[in-house]
Amino acid sequence: MSVYSMTGYATATQDLSGNQTRAAVRLVVDARSVNNRFLDLALRLPDDLRTLEPPLRELVGQALHRGKVELRVSVTRTEGATGGQVDGAALQQVTALQQAVQRSLPEARPLSVYEILQFTRDPAPALRDDLTVPLRALAQSVVADLVAARQREGGRLRVLLEERIGALRQLVTQAVPRVPVAVQEQQKRFLTRWNDALSGIDSEVPASAVQERALAEAAAFALRIDVAEELERLGAHLAEITDVLQRGGVIGKRLDFLIQELHREANTLGSKAATLALARISVDMKVLIEQMREQVQNIE
Repeated sequence: MSVYSMTGYATATQDLSGNQTRAAVRLVVDARSVNNRFLDLALRLPDDLRTLEPPLRELVGQALHRGKVELRVSVTRTEGATGGQVDGAALQQVTALQQAVQRSLPEARPLSVYEILQFTRDPAPALRDDLTVPLRALAQSVVADLVAARQREGGRLRVLLEERIGALRQLVTQAVPRVPVAVQEQQKRFLTRWNDALSGIDSEVPASAVQERALAEAAAFALRIDVAEELERLGAHLAEITDVLQRGGVIGKRLDFLIQELHREANTLGSKAATLALARISVDMKVLIEQMREQVQNIE
């Protein structure tokens, strides 16, 4: 399956010719989405079309699972459109209101002919029924385009994540042979310091006992700085992330959890690093993991 981003945009327009009950109109449907923990849908519909909100919500809910989504529908009369009648009573009411406003506010601008028509034109009672079928079809097309846009963006995010997974694996490969070397160096350094500390002290303790105690302390310290287990878990997490990306679908939350685990192991590696080389590898890992975390926040 594909990987989907939560970021996308789609729009579509359809012109409908007029008839005896409705003027020629233009339908415009816009859909945009950004990242969000859950599906948060906001519908912006004309008042005449509020009854279409439930089926539109169902349409979006079936196609999308996460993201803050806004679906906006606008209906406008096209230029030169015929149909619809001017309501005489409404015209008289608007005229009276305009005169009352101008008496109180002489500087108020008179309404234009277009504005008066918007207030007084017969709203055409069959508007909702006439637009239900074409609007649902147009909305379905826009939602499909939004899903396709999120899929394309998800493909780009997947490429970026796979590049960073490859870089992290290279760092793990570089770190693995450094671990036993670092442990041996720390053991030698520990023994040297131990012997130096005891060389100026008169003691009746046999040399063999001193060496045995020094080796035991060195071994305990070596266990504390051994990061082989952390590197093994890093490799396992990277393999799991690769597998999740290949499965695709709604994977954002699982990827976010795995990124947290990667970051925890990289932090532990840095805190236990006994050499400058391992410390640098840890820093490079954390930079890559942070870049992955930013990308994962946008995946559905």
